[in-house]
Amino acid sequence: MSLLVVGSIGFDTLETPYGKADSVLGGAAVYCGIGASFFADVRVVGVVGEDFAEQHLTFLRAYKLDLDGLEVKPGKTFRWGAKYQADVNIRETLFTDLNVFAAFNPRIPEKYRDSTYVFLGNIQPELQLSVLEQIKQPRLVALDTMNYWIERTPNELRKVLQRVDVLFVNDSEARSLAEDTHLISAIDRIRKMGPRTIIIKKGEHGVLMSHDHSFFSAPGFPLERVCDPTGAGDTFAGGFMGHMAKINRLDQSTFRQAAICGSAMASFACEQFGPERFQTLDDSQIRARVNAFHEMMKFVPW
Repeated sequence: MSLLVVGSIGFDTLETPYGKADSVLGGAAVYCGIGASFFADVRVVGVVGEDFAEQHLTFLRAYKLDLDGLEVKPGKTFRWGAKYQADVNIRETLFTDLNVFAAFNPRIPEKYRDSTYVFLGNIQPELQLSVLEQIKQPRLVALDTMNYWIERTPNELRKVLQRVDVLFVNDSEARSLAEDTHLISAIDRIRKMGPRTIIIKKGEHGVLMSHDHSFFSAPGFPLERVCDPTGAGDTFAGGFMGHMAKINRLDQSTFRQAAICGSAMASFACEQFGPERFQTLDDSQIRARVNAFHEMMKFVPW
């Protein structure tokens, strides 16, 4: 099945305890799209500037991403910079230059409108809603958001949540959205807003997923070093949605498998700067890591 990915595409300048990288390819649509491409056919909708060179298009096409939804506008591509501390859960944003992304208005090509699975990256809720209004009959819609939209555009966010099946947020975002300091009751409140599945991102500690009132925890994979955690959350979403699109079932078992696939893909994203690790990644390595998750989580109850 096809997966439509809508979100940011840009260049990241990064500094971590393991080094620096300047103007590496980044953005939610890049990480999610690449993460999903190992499982399913991916269609990408985004906007870039005139500085987005042919080499970057070649890089993305290597993952067989359908880029017919990529718009090139006069101006510069979105740019973002950050510095991570020794504890990579702590980072300082150095700059955010929206450039052409500031006027992003997603237009879904006609051939994309039959997309079965949809991932809405972290953009304005009214734009996320406009995407759904252009899609015919999606089977599963997932959405990522953040406190900025939760606090500034709550009504618009509530409207789009009514049409969403899966929500990706972190702890603080879930509590803010639900206006509840207790995470479990916050999840219950969010479910009443629309999403049947709520995935709480916990950084290096993995995710907590609530699906139809049941809970499942996927740990973060224990890496010897986290070189660069940028994009790990969006890569998780890519692995998750890619697996859902590949299997094309909405049962609990598939959702749990998808959470592990997402965690596996996110762990690969952290091993090198930007999306570089994916250039040497193959299906056998993904299968080996998923199997490692299975061994790590397996136990015999008494």
